[in-house]
Amino acid sequence: MRLARLAIIVSVVALSTVPAFSKAVTEADLRKHIAILASDAFEGRKPGTEGETKTVQYIAEVWAKAGLKPAASDGSWFDPVPLIQRGQGTSTHSFWSKGRKLRVTSQDIILIGQEAEYVRGKLPLVFTGSGVKADGMVGADVAGKAALVLFDAENVPDEMQSPRARREALIAAGAEAVIFIGESKGNWPTLRRLLLSRPIALESREKHAPMEGAISTEFAVGLVTAAGRDWDKLRANAKQADYTGEALGIDADLDVKTDIYRFNSSNVIGKIAGRKKNSGALLYMGHWDHLGICAPEGAPDRICNGAVDNASGIAVLNEVAEVLAKKKHDRDIYFVATTAEESGLLGAYAFAEKPVVPLDQIVLSLNIDTIAIAPRGSKVAIIGRGTTPLDAAVEAVAKKSGRAIESSADANAFIQRQDGWALTQKGVPALMVGGSFADLELMQKFLGSDYHGPNDELTDSTELGGAAEDAELHIALGRHFADARKFKSKKAGE
Repeated sequence: MRLARLAIIVSVVALSTVPAFSKAVTEADLRKHIAILASDAFEGRKPGTEGETKTVQYIAEVWAKAGLKPAASDGSWFDPVPLIQRGQGTSTHSFWSKGRKLRVTSQDIILIGQEAEYVRGKLPLVFTGSGVKADGMVGADVAGKAALVLFDAENVPDEMQSPRARREALIAAGAEAVIFIGESKGNWPTLRRLLLSRPIALESREKHAPMEGAISTEFAVGLVTAAGRDWDKLRANAKQADYTGEALGIDADLDVKTDIYRFNSSNVIGKIAGRKKNSGALLYMGHWDHLGICAPEGAPDRICNGAVDNASGIAVLNEVAEVLAKKKHDRDIYFVATTAEESGLLGAYAFAEKPVVPLDQIVLSLNIDTIAIAPRGSKVAIIGRGTTPLDAAVEAVAKKSGRAIESSADANAFIQRQDGWALTQKGVPALMVGGSFADLELMQKFLGSDYHGPNDELTDSTELGGAAEDAELHIALGRHFADARKFKSKKAGE
């Protein structure tokens, strides 16, 4: 997105529509923000769309009216985040064994290159089973070859269960191509949809092979059978914990064109300047993006509005910013509304790579996400419990605010699924605090129903009581951790 587009003030987000603020955060305050951010006019807030333009402009206007100052690296509100999408273009492919062209009747093959054009002849194919052995290491000789990998993993460590982890391991081992095999009567539709959805990626963090793609088991069976191999025997061998793969005696000739779209999305960054220099900084985060127009043409509702995930988090962020900006604090307080969280925490990773404040000066980062779940009176859970020395301080503030504590670490099941993880990996104390993840049964009910679908809309029954209480809690946490006397930090040299 060009910055010029961001300068356009869209009528729906004119300053006259920005909700009035009150001293105590109410459900009505949050509802006014969510009603705008999750409206059909914002088209589901997908990065790179007009929905993004409206969203980031609205956030900047609210923060400016609240008294925050722009704090992006160029002095504006908007820090560019370079993103890339790859889509299937046109391709021709043929497979050979012992000088003979193999005939495969299935059309279930998708090939997508790292660059716009990929041409390669006589690329050897290796069947790698799950891609790695039980010890997590690549056993097959894949250097300069195409690795065929089962989409569902067997006999691999937990950290290698994800296709991405195994793909990156094979790339590190030198694979020129990584092609997943999806079960024709099982996960093939999911794998196909994933590849054809033009997923958004952060170019600076990309780890792709020159060629990637997928085939169905129907295609795989036809291919190896035509070459005189036994698919059932290959699958049985792959179940061995120390399986090191098998060369198939098949070479591929590939000519692949890929549609590539590069664009800049934006993190929105604002700041409340502190009065005590060199005392560190407090950081609030929340992702503004969602899935955009997500249903196929002809569906009764095509827009994934993302009211709970995460218009509710931005609504809380807006209210916390407005209250905290009313007075000076010792420490700087930064607010970052991130892009492309739904695509893998990409905006948060971009911020962590090029922060506007030194990471070693951040005394605490608080992420706010999917907050409109729990009712009033819910316990306070900490995502990140045990990963920082701050649990006791957070709990003390919560108890002073009249909140009960969920003392278990069960909420840590979500630690890698939220923006704070990008900062945790850089050594920044990063937590998510509030009621939504205290009752995991209630959270799973949302995740199994309206989550990431057109039904995540603002309705009269949307639960905002707990979100209002969590907003007040985040204000109290801000006042505590931005006060150099109440909270002393070694990070700030105190």
